[in-house]
Amino acid sequence: MSPNLASPARRALLAGLASVSVLALAGCKTMGLDGAEASPEPAISDYYLSMYRAMPEERFPIPAVNLRRLQPAFWRTVVQDPTGERPGTIVVSTSERYLYLVQEGGQAIRYGIGVGKEGFAWSGRAEVGRKAQWPTWTPPPEMILRQPEVAPYRNGMPPGLDNPLGARALYIYQNGRDSGYRLHGNPDETSIGQAVSSGCVRLLHQDAIDLYNRAPVGTGILVA
Repeated sequence: MSPNLASPARRALLAGLASVSVLALAGCKTMGLDGAEASPEPAISDYYLSMYRAMPEERFPIPAVNLRRLQPAFWRTVVQDPTGERPGTIVVSTSERYLYLVQEGGQAIRYGIGVGKEGFAWSGRAEVGRKAQWPTWTPPPEMILRQPEVAPYRNGMPPGLDNPLGARALYIYQNGRDSGYRLHGNPDETSIGQAVSSGCVRLLHQDAIDLYNRAPVGTGILVA
């Protein structure tokens, strides 16, 4: 005898199967309340897109930062100064992975940074001894011993996007002498917030340019 397709039990079974099918399809997409496919990520404001825009006017054109690859906590911003240092001082907080440029009125510009990996971290007071746009990079002898692949640049690597110092460098001096450490530009968003360098402080190119324009030679530096 054929089953009664119109029976309540049959209708309930078919409805249940249909619901399962809908749920299976929904697992592939995020749907909004109106049935439209929802955006998987929030929009980024024009303010930050402009801040980290491409810079074709530079000697070596700089691409825009992919902010999807950088935690918003490391985007440049103005905060209440947590350092207590006098205005104009650069404070590098290695534990937080932030660089603060102290401002008047109890505020500071905060930049996300990459810092020295284990064994290369350092601390103390210093100053900006000199600055350079699109600097030449010369690996120190101890780096050449550790990384023989950089030996071809023992007399200097020309400026460019592949140069480890990037678009700008602020040279850190202690007691009037070059410490060998730098605050410098870097194209890799994923290195910001990490302990990755050989003691230098990395900023995104756009942030390094901003800091370069604000901090003159002689600016005090505290690395803590």
